[in-house]
Amino acid sequence: MQSYQNLKILKTLYQLKSLGYCYHSNIDTNQSASNIELSNNIDHLNKQIQNCFLCDLSKSRKQSMPGFGSKNAKIMFVDYKVSEFDDSSNNYFNGKSGVMLKNMITNVLQLPLENIYYTHIIKCKPFENKELTNEENSCKNYLLQQIKLINPEIIVTLGEKAYKTLTNDKSEFENIRGVMIKFENKKLFALYHPNFILRNPNKKKVLYNDLIKIKSIL
Repeated sequence: MQSYQNLKILKTLYQLKSLGYCYHSNIDTNQSASNIELSNNIDHLNKQIQNCFLCDLSKSRKQSMPGFGSKNAKIMFVDYKVSEFDDSSNNYFNGKSGVMLKNMITNVLQLPLENIYYTHIIKCKPFENKELTNEENSCKNYLLQQIKLINPEIIVTLGEKAYKTLTNDKSEFENIRGVMIKFENKKLFALYHPNFILRNPNKKKVLYNDLIKIKSIL
């Protein structure tokens, strides 16, 4: 029944079109933040992120999460995407991965969480197992503006996906992991993601040594 009704509607639309009626072109719901004016105030920018509806993820998220921490942070941690744990709680450092990241910062780097800035490239929780492409374009300019306004001395990317999406570098991850790289006149370190360490605990010592390198230049 529904298919028959749809066919009748479609036939009517084609008849109207033949009489000269015009229809609006398709709307691309996945737009880039480069198409909008981004605030030069970090608080206002974060409100823009919270109220963003540029891509399809706005339909499935509970909220958009701009970031956590100090507006004057010397070090910024960049994850790839908001986790389901963080989205459901509207908070940061949840789940086993979040707890491990918190311990990396507070126990190894010996920094209070309030002194760092932690954010994501993708500011919303993605759909289950969905490959993200347009969403990266929508969100990345928000992140670049956050980097500009917070102006950290050190950027730490968590995992291969975060590093390659931010830098557009196609290098083998193992060749650049733990190595200080210049990015936008800042020091950048690419580290294993805590989720990777949870799945590969034999790499925990490697991550620890990389964190010690970062600590030595703080």
